[in-house]
Amino acid sequence: MWIIFAFGSAFFAGITSILAKCGIRHTDSHVATAIRTIVVFFFSWIMVGIVGSFESIKDISLTTFLFLVLSGLSTGASWLFYFKSLQLGHINKVAAVDKMSVILTIILSLFIFQETINVYKLLGMISMGVGTYLMLEKKDIQNTKKDNRWLIYALLSVVFASLTTILGKLGITSIESNLGTALRTGVVLIMAWVVVFVTHKENTIRNIPKKEYLYICLSGLATGASWLCFYKALQDGPASLVVPIDKLSILFTVLFSYLIFHEKIYRQSFVGLSLIVIGTLVMLL
Repeated sequence: MWIIFAFGSAFFAGITSILAKCGIRHTDSHVATAIRTIVVFFFSWIMVGIVGSFESIKDISLTTFLFLVLSGLSTGASWLFYFKSLQLGHINKVAAVDKMSVILTIILSLFIFQETINVYKLLGMISMGVGTYLMLEKKDIQNTKKDNRWLIYALLSVVFASLTTILGKLGITSIESNLGTALRTGVVLIMAWVVVFVTHKENTIRNIPKKEYLYICLSGLATGASWLCFYKALQDGPASLVVPIDKLSILFTVLFSYLIFHEKIYRQSFVGLSLIVIGTLVMLL
């Protein structure tokens, strides 16, 4: 059964971007992020209840709490930039650039933690980098006009996603992971709503179409469902197989972007997607 849950995790992670894209056609991406974070917040605490880590809250040190806040701020920034890029760009391209956070995290870990890079990681990084490049069109890289702002936001999302991982490694390794995620999501929730009020977008909430409101909430539910499936798969199956299956979420994203938004996959993009998937799997050897 763990295989089903592992693919369920990849499936729900893959459709999160699709549902979010459906919910931000006419809705400001920052407002959408703030709303969906409410749903994710409740799911994260459900996870805490499942693993029974409520009592360990009292054992959190000041240093750990500080890094939780910092990693939460990085997560919030990453989500805000990601959904902004998703609103402006094509799902396939945004999802491909998002995978670059894996490469940046490895590079930062090399300098900060002196972690070694083996042959498999190096080959995987090269494969993912080339794959991402192939999934981008020439104009995406050379043109910096307004139409390509999505690439800037996507790259910023990558930077903050990597910082989230680094900050987590620095300070929250002593806390149960699901509790850390729940507390960090609380920081994201506060940050997301602060951004909404600072940008004076709170008045637009009442004008959100009901259908988009539904899709925004469903994207939050999909994120939560992905977490639940991943935890269940990890509980019953080997991590060495669960993790790579979960990383295949980009395949579901590309599939549904084609079925729902009719985003075509050309030969170059298909080769790029294949290299990203192969690179992801090779890095886990």
